[in-house]
Amino acid sequence: MKRNSNRKNRKWLVFFITAAVLILAASFFLNRGYHYFMEQAYPIRYESIVVKEAADNKLEPALVYSVIKAESNFRADAVSHAGAVGLMQLTPETFDWLQTKQKGDRAYTAEDLKSPEINIRYGCKFLSILLEKYPVTSTSLCAYNAGIGTVNNWLKDSALSKDGKTLDQIPYSETKNYVNAVLKNYKQYKTIYRFNSEGETIDE
Repeated sequence: MKRNSNRKNRKWLVFFITAAVLILAASFFLNRGYHYFMEQAYPIRYESIVVKEAADNKLEPALVYSVIKAESNFRADAVSHAGAVGLMQLTPETFDWLQTKQKGDRAYTAEDLKSPEINIRYGCKFLSILLEKYPVTSTSLCAYNAGIGTVNNWLKDSALSKDGKTLDQIPYSETKNYVNAVLKNYKQYKTIYRFNSEGETIDE
């Protein structure tokens, strides 16, 4: 009788161990599947260029990826209805202005904005200028989307900004949606990936 009881106990033990192993395995593969899905939704592309230009302009690579995703979804040949071109969606006018700020480069044309290296270089330069002018990230992103002159006018309006630095309200729905999209992307990139001190992603 005792032998039968021991045999039953062993069967139950094997059952529970097997069930635990299966649950852990399922959890692992589900987690990896979810992580893979998130990496596809928020990809890392043009990493060597982003890492270099982010470092040169004292930017977080995660923020640069977030802007690229919101602007072009990583399409180097993207052109907007307003004429903005490339990965970080710079207009030819903004590009010409930025070239006066970037010493040492040769003169480029609007067609060069379709080059990932050039577009990211000048997109990062623009973003760094805006972050220096507007230390609040959301305000900088407003200027990236709506323009410096527009944001300066918003900041002067006490109904939109109490301190003249932070926008309490964003009057353009397109700009508000854009800022929300970039900040959401930024949160996701910081959650999904680990970055080393050089700004490169670390394999899990």
